[in-house]
Amino acid sequence: MKLSRRLDAIAPFQVMAILEKARALQAAGHDVIHLEIGEPDFATPQAIVDAGRAALAAGHTFYTAAQGLPQLREAIAGHYASQFGVTVAPQRIIVTPGASGALQIALSLLVDEGDGVLMADPTYPCNRHFVSLLGGQPQAVAVDAASRFQLLAADADAHWQANTVAAMVATPANPTGTMLTADEVAALAAVCRTRGGALIVDEIYQGLCYGQAPFSALALADDAFVINSFSKYFQMTGWRLGWLVVPDAYVEPALRLAQNLFLCAPAAAQYAALAAFQPAVLAELEARRAEFGRRRDYLLQALPQLGWRVPAQPDGAFYVYADVSAVTDDSFAYCQRVLDEVQVAITPGADFGAHQAGRYVRVAYTTGVERLAEAVARIATLPRR
Repeated sequence: MKLSRRLDAIAPFQVMAILEKARALQAAGHDVIHLEIGEPDFATPQAIVDAGRAALAAGHTFYTAAQGLPQLREAIAGHYASQFGVTVAPQRIIVTPGASGALQIALSLLVDEGDGVLMADPTYPCNRHFVSLLGGQPQAVAVDAASRFQLLAADADAHWQANTVAAMVATPANPTGTMLTADEVAALAAVCRTRGGALIVDEIYQGLCYGQAPFSALALADDAFVINSFSKYFQMTGWRLGWLVVPDAYVEPALRLAQNLFLCAPAAAQYAALAAFQPAVLAELEARRAEFGRRRDYLLQALPQLGWRVPAQPDGAFYVYADVSAVTDDSFAYCQRVLDEVQVAITPGADFGAHQAGRYVRVAYTTGVERLAEAVARIATLPRR
């Protein structure tokens, strides 16, 4: 049997080799500090868990409408209004199995064989992989600290090609944690309109911001395709629940795709998520966001002691993208060495693109300050090579 040629474009996550080895070390009795996985260490808030249990007990175990529970879409729309001052009609919201489901729909709506999608290098790897699976061409634009590792309007305009159909950005971004400003989002949207293309904005870390208020691209570009998730800010990773906001004209085809790709998002997760917008839950999530901020601040002052440099301070998410070129010329080998010798797991830059990837590592501050300090102390014992 043959294997699809499209699989040639799907690279494995380097971090999975790190994770596998980290788990083997743990099984052998070693104390491994995990700073490699992009997942909050906080448990899902109890009120959400209780709502999920109540839904199961009430027999809500059947398919929902493909677009999602009407009351959940209304709650999401209400969240946009109350938190970001944006009016979004519930009928424009498609509830999906995680942000990955939303990304699949958005790209499937826009990308034909041979079409290109502009994106930053570095970026979350699934962005380019999903484009490739559709027969499209990921059009990576090398970015650096000068643009805070973001794809800006000037970049999009300069790199737009005859086959480009969309530009995709993330704010806050993975792996860098940097954010676009409102003006930058508006300028990107203007370039996309002028070029006859679409703007796709990944907002899955929305809410996890430090030192500035979060906002939605929908406030600047009502015609954008906006991806969001209950995984990060709401800390529901394993529940597999996200959503996509589409322009009015795309609701019907998006719904057709949802029906065929996954039928519906998990029912119990949808009912559970209704509790996510309760004032007490939001207050709990804000306290956790403040804790993430304290962790970020600790790393920003501690990592330079290792000879690492943070060229663009993260504004949000829970990542630091650090330049380790002063201590290594091969960040993947360095990550392997850090794990082997001091049992700290971090992610090499190669997972996120090709541009200067050997200079960078991503550190996820998804553990407490005490463990972060222990990780820094361990790495500091490594002789420099």
